[in-house]
Amino acid sequence: MLTLLAVFALASLLLPLLVSWIGARAFAVAALVPAAAFVHLVVLTPQVLAGSGDPALVPRESIDWIPQLGLSLSFRLDELSWLLALIVTGVGALVLLYCRWYFRGSKEGIGQFAAVLLAFAGAMYGLVTTDDLVLLVMFWELTSILSYLLIGHYHRRGASRRAALQALLVTTLGGLAMFIGVVFLAVDAGTSSMSRILELAPTGPLVDAAIVLLLVGALSKSAIFPFHFWLPGAMAAPTPVSAYLHAAAMVKAGIYLIARFAPVFALSGPWRPITITLGVFTMLLGGVQALRETDLKRILAFGTVSQLGFFTVVLGYGTPDAMLAGLALVISHALFKSSLFLIVGVIDRQLSTRDVNEISGVGRQAPLLAISGFLAVGSMMGIPPTIGFAAKESTLAALFDESQRGSPWGIVALAGVILGSILTAAYGARFLWGAFWRKKDAAGAYMPDTEWPSPPFGFLVSPVILAFATLVLGPLASAVTVVLYGFADDAKAPGYDGSALDPGYLALWHGLAPALFLSLGAVLLGLALFPLTRRLGWGRRPRLLPFTAQDAYYLAMRSVDRLSVVTTSLTQRGSLPVYVGTIFVVVIAAEATALIAGGPANAQLSAWHTPVQLVVAPIMIFAGLLAIRAQKRYTGVVLVSVTGLGMVVLFGTSGAPDLALTQILVETVTLVTFALVLRRLPARMGEHNASVGRVPRAILGIAAGVMMACVAIVATGSRVADPISAAFPKLAYELGHGKNVVNVALVDLRGWDTMGELSVLVLAATGVASLVFVTHRADRLSATRALPEGPRTARRRPLVETTEGVRVQTAGDTAPRAWLVGGGNVKPENRSILLEVIVRILFHTIIVVSIYLLFAGHNAPGGGFAGGLVAGMALVMRYIAGGRWELGAAAPTDAGRLLGAGLILAVGAAVVPLFFGLAPLSSAVWEAEIPVVGHIEFVSSTFFDIGVYLVVIGLVLDVLRSLGAEVDRQTLEMRARGVDI
Repeated sequence: MLTLLAVFALASLLLPLLVSWIGARAFAVAALVPAAAFVHLVVLTPQVLAGSGDPALVPRESIDWIPQLGLSLSFRLDELSWLLALIVTGVGALVLLYCRWYFRGSKEGIGQFAAVLLAFAGAMYGLVTTDDLVLLVMFWELTSILSYLLIGHYHRRGASRRAALQALLVTTLGGLAMFIGVVFLAVDAGTSSMSRILELAPTGPLVDAAIVLLLVGALSKSAIFPFHFWLPGAMAAPTPVSAYLHAAAMVKAGIYLIARFAPVFALSGPWRPITITLGVFTMLLGGVQALRETDLKRILAFGTVSQLGFFTVVLGYGTPDAMLAGLALVISHALFKSSLFLIVGVIDRQLSTRDVNEISGVGRQAPLLAISGFLAVGSMMGIPPTIGFAAKESTLAALFDESQRGSPWGIVALAGVILGSILTAAYGARFLWGAFWRKKDAAGAYMPDTEWPSPPFGFLVSPVILAFATLVLGPLASAVTVVLYGFADDAKAPGYDGSALDPGYLALWHGLAPALFLSLGAVLLGLALFPLTRRLGWGRRPRLLPFTAQDAYYLAMRSVDRLSVVTTSLTQRGSLPVYVGTIFVVVIAAEATALIAGGPANAQLSAWHTPVQLVVAPIMIFAGLLAIRAQKRYTGVVLVSVTGLGMVVLFGTSGAPDLALTQILVETVTLVTFALVLRRLPARMGEHNASVGRVPRAILGIAAGVMMACVAIVATGSRVADPISAAFPKLAYELGHGKNVVNVALVDLRGWDTMGELSVLVLAATGVASLVFVTHRADRLSATRALPEGPRTARRRPLVETTEGVRVQTAGDTAPRAWLVGGGNVKPENRSILLEVIVRILFHTIIVVSIYLLFAGHNAPGGGFAGGLVAGMALVMRYIAGGRWELGAAAPTDAGRLLGAGLILAVGAAVVPLFFGLAPLSSAVWEAEIPVVGHIEFVSSTFFDIGVYLVVIGLVLDVLRSLGAEVDRQTLEMRARGVDI
């Protein structure tokens, strides 16, 4: 199971590349992945069935994930998870195969669509097979994110974007509530294993609260009232998404959760009141609305809402016979509803419409499609000999027995299911009439048949297979009982006093039982209701309720928007001093409270540790005071940098060469960044920048400084245990195989912290670029071209950019010889031949030094961060000496690629050990004796450090190309337009 999940993930990453090669045919290749998982599940069938008698035989896999929290990557295949996994993989394979023809001729975005759809199939496979509740929540949220991307596939359409956001917000809100319930349940039971929790069957107020929260998540995911409105809106997605996510897969996630917990918690206080009342109401609400729709997909969407309410009632009831009937309903629904959605996709693709009033006579022109539709709708209505009939009759029999025993919830459930079944038959007839029937116009004459272009046969394969499967499984109902009997028979909640489950419960013929008459009567009444609704013009009437759940959603969203505007207007006043002052006030108040409440401090102070501090500290203080009085911006920045350089000296004389090296590099890059920004600001601080309220500012500044000094003093004397860092030298050598404690701590001992810092760097670079590159982030400024052919002496001369393009400087040119490619493009008054010569000589040497620092950092001062900063400084030199064209010649690749490659490399170095059964970020070392060179060592964490190296270079390059090159370009454009800057 873990291997299959890895295959799903890897195939999803490779699928866009395959789509770019062979187009929509790649979907057929992608279908092989869920098909292989389906075959694997079929092979495991004997072992799964054997596990119903002996839980030790149930297929399971587990790898410790976070042992300290008792969390593991555990997967388990009992009958329920096996059944849902079969649906997810089997229907998923057919839907992907269907996409091969649905997207024929399409090019825009299908690579991403294919990858996301396959990844969704993998996430659903993980969701229904995992045994760990925390892992289930992770897969749960992953499906919400992927469904957001799938629903919003047509991202240029406002309806698609709104529907995607609506589905994401509703399901994520429910998922958040469910996560809280998971925490409650795991804490109370002492484990996050679902099988163990169900075995313990905990009770109590905390468990009841957890169950309610779990149900909130399940009901929101499965579109049960009041969360039902997101599902019809999701019909803005491509039809394959509707067929898979909203019929067979994602909406079944909540039903799966209900089926998983109902055997234990069905008789608990909140369970049946929630599941049965909301389920019945949803079934009726969806059925009524389906009779009012004119779009074929929306008829099926509200029908799906109704059916999900049906499942919630039956599976939520929790008795063994209801459980068996409910699982049979899930099977039949996955087959007939996905088939119907795919049929609608064929109609939409061929006719470019789904309006029932515009389609006429398609059934006679497409007999195979019509037969498939009739079979699927017949299974939905519960007409023999389909599997839908056997499941529906068994459902009515189970609920009828409960009502006969005097159960009030049994009576409510039975009445609701009968009414819902009548509506199901009615909107099923409406769908068949709308899709295939020959219509009459307002005058009563038959409309001409809609011209039907015959689709490719492969386009029909998936819906035909799914529709005929409902017919094939009908006579095999007893075999379905055998497969599901073990799980259903064990579904006895504590306190259940009913009879044992009949092994022959699912069958096409039980005799002239009450359930048979109830089932057939519901179908006949539904078929009679459909023409009555048409005659009454039900679909043309205004909505039934003046205020709906969707209205509540939009009201909540508008309220949030208005609240955010009010909050922003009150707190974001546009004054940086106010923001900074607020931060300092909060810090002072919080720290002062902690210091006062902490009691007397055991301070241990020394006047100095080295004589150098007596020299450096006054210089730093004096520079800080001068910075306050500086009248020019750049002067203030340089004076502030003096304090940073003072820290370099303090670090260097305190036995921290790594920190000193990093500090001086960071200080230099920061100074360069400030210089780039200050080019667009006036040199002197004007009167509008003058300080106001100097006395309060001084008081606040002094208070902040004194408070931080007090915190430092108290912190030095508050240690009560030996610091963990005392063990770092030994751990660095034994675990990280290095002698440089700082670098080993960054890439080994504290690697996860570094991973987070890398993501922050990437976000910072992206944020800077997004502020400067107004339209798009692509670098259009510094693309270099190959030198044109010419005499050897000419080819050796550098390029010069002119208004006509790029030319080669010839011997007759009067301009000074350019030592750098971009030198000839710099204005003469700004050029420095001496600087060009120095940069040309030193650039490659500095790059070599940066690479040395990268690889030497494991045992000596350096590392990926320091090496990346040194390489970044080399790029800064090229930009300063030759301008933006020179920057392009120095680094002719996009900064985003460096950032992405570095982050992927770092993440890969952290994840790869998992495939060898090791903890993330575990290091391996290779040693060898090489002639002449001697003994060498290579540690796998070097790959992580290389990722850090690339990210840092990408950050510096992004800053130079945005704050430097792009600002230069914008400045030239503005001057060309006559704008004075």
